[in-house]
Amino acid sequence: MTTTLYGIPNCDTVKKARAWLAERGADHQFHDYKKQGVPTALLDGWIAALGWEALLNRKGTTWRKLDAARQAAVHDAASARALMLEQPSVIRRPVLVRGAQLRVGFDAADWARLFG
Repeated sequence: MTTTLYGIPNCDTVKKARAWLAERGADHQFHDYKKQGVPTALLDGWIAALGWEALLNRKGTTWRKLDAARQAAVHDAASARALMLEQPSVIRRPVLVRGAQLRVGFDAADWARLFG
């Protein structure tokens, strides 16, 4: 089963997720948004499956650095998608794709069930 972890390498949560996978010997690929960009078709699928609100990280530094007008302009899937493609760091991390399963954020208990 193919497993891909999407994120940025310097994110603390991504570091925890990568360490968790390594400790368990879980074969996976890492997709770095900074170097490889955000796969547009995948982002569209993630938004369809989870909703844009679940993917948009409003607690992170990237969001907080946006001016109020730019933040207010994000009000639906299309505007959130445009921002996520423009500034991938605003996507909640990590995004894990394991076969047909999709997870956002790192939850060790949930991942243990998924990798069971």
